Amino acid sequence: MDITHLLNRTLQVWRIVATDDGAGGQDTTLVRQADAAAKVDQPSAAERTLAAQAGSEHTHNVYLQPTADVRRGDELRGDGQTFRVLSVVQPSAPIYSKAECQLIQKEGT
Repeated sequence: MDITHLLNRTLQVWRIVATDDGAGGQDTTLVRQADAAAKVDQPSAAERTLAAQAGSEHTHNVYLQPTADVRRGDELRGDGQTFRVLSVVQPSAPIYSKAECQLIQKEGT
């Protein structure tokens, strides 16, 4: 089964990368890794309740190709939205990856 026809958006994958600062410490910065075809949905009420019980704010499911390099802690950006990846799961037959995400809303105007 192929889900490519359902992936109607392209999101940028951003990941925190640590580099030596030259003084014995490290600097961290978000670095764009790749683009990924995606479909963004809202989670079911049961998924949101389960996340809330675990102390997480699961606001969106992002479906991706099973080979997409998306990891917990990454940011997915596109169409004026930014999602923080809380976890990534695959069904037993890896036909897709599902990133459980939190929408990061901008403050101000």
